[in-house]
Amino acid sequence: MVQQGLCRTATNQELREPHKELDTVADIKKKRSLERKGHLARMHLGRVVKKIHESKPGGRMARPRLRWMEAAEEGIRGMKVKS
Repeated sequence: MVQQGLCRTATNQELREPHKELDTVADIKKKRSLERKGHLARMHLGRVVKKIHESKPGGRMARPRLRWMEAAEEGIRGMKVKS
């Protein structure tokens, strides 16, 4: 770009402005997410995909994974080793 008689490199934003393009991957992901949510909102209530999207998981949660030390101690107890 020429500005005040000097040449300089144009920024990405300056190049995108005239074309009104999405400027980042995040913007594209947001747009697609909104499109999907709109599609789900227009779906018939009986559709399985809509039921799954609107459902809330129920029931009991699984127990948390053991840490390495807890697993090692359990292994030692299983071998009946006295410490």
